[in-house]
Amino acid sequence: MRGFSKAIITGNLTRDPELRSTPNGASVCSFSVAVNRVYRDASGEQREDVSFIDCSAWGKLAEMINQYAKKGTGVLVSGRLDQRSWEDKNTGQKRSHVEIVVEDFNFTSNGPRENGGASGGFGSSAPEVNSAPADEIPDDIPEGEIDLSDVPF
Repeated sequence: MRGFSKAIITGNLTRDPELRSTPNGASVCSFSVAVNRVYRDASGEQREDVSFIDCSAWGKLAEMINQYAKKGTGVLVSGRLDQRSWEDKNTGQKRSHVEIVVEDFNFTSNGPRENGGASGGFGSSAPEVNSAPADEIPDDIPEGEIDLSDVPF
């Protein structure tokens, strides 16, 4: 039976990304994302758990993440889960590690800068995502008369 692996997370980078190159010249970027979960325990008290998820990206995506993402940057990451196993040289015990190999990556915020902080997030050279200028958006579409069945996605 074939397997399927897909993980989607959103959170903030816990440290600046680290860019390396393989011996054959491929770029690989490693980073970690903090994912928070807020819930109420049995007594009704609000609790928060944080998971730290390791991620790696390859090629142009790795270079872009390294260039624009910093500690605290908000991200949405999707990709496949990858498990590596090895034997610890010191203890001889079998070890393993699971990480997300990034297939798609989106910035969700400017991290700490969004809340007035001075570090993290995009620099001034980050690409901007702009919506269409107001004069290009048609204003003659009556509200409630849009047929969504024609939308191609």
